Amino acid sequence: MENMSIQELQHIITEELFFFEKESKTDQQNEGTTSAQVAEKPKTLPKTVHLDGATPPKEELKPEPLVVRGKFEKGILVLHEEEQLKPEVMEMLVNMINAVGHSMNEVGLLSSKELEGRSLAELYDLNAHIVLKFGRIKHPINALPASDYQIHMEKETEYLFADALSTISEDKALKGKLWNTLKVLFNIAKK
Repeated sequence: MENMSIQELQHIITEELFFFEKESKTDQQNEGTTSAQVAEKPKTLPKTVHLDGATPPKEELKPEPLVVRGKFEKGILVLHEEEQLKPEVMEMLVNMINAVGHSMNEVGLLSSKELEGRSLAELYDLNAHIVLKFGRIKHPINALPASDYQIHMEKETEYLFADALSTISEDKALKGKLWNTLKVLFNIAKK
């Protein structure tokens, strides 16, 4: 075992090894210290020697990718505050999407709960072209400098932030405000 190399020992010894440096006796004598004084000297932590391959690297656990509800064919992403959309709110959303010349097959839906704890990079990985954010969402997307009912362009993605869908469905003024912004966003000319 004395003649084994470190590479050979790493297969036998799997625990961490520590290397302690000793002070030479000549250093102690030069300093004029006695063995009692050396014992009082504060000890330093040992150096850790890592052997290559001795401990396998830990695999990083990657979270599951975001799963969007809907076919998401055209990259239109709807983020909503509500955990579940009520039938009348869903009907309003369907009518709104149809009114701008698209269908629900082109849209993907994510609730605030589904986004909780997710990073902005994970949202970007979905490669949405248009993001409609309705209500309060616990997500870093809130850091974007977008104002409610104003279109914000970030790289190649357009963002529209608005009130919660359930709030809009109950308020005619907010519906009008949203509709006017959607016409600009989806380039709908007045007929």
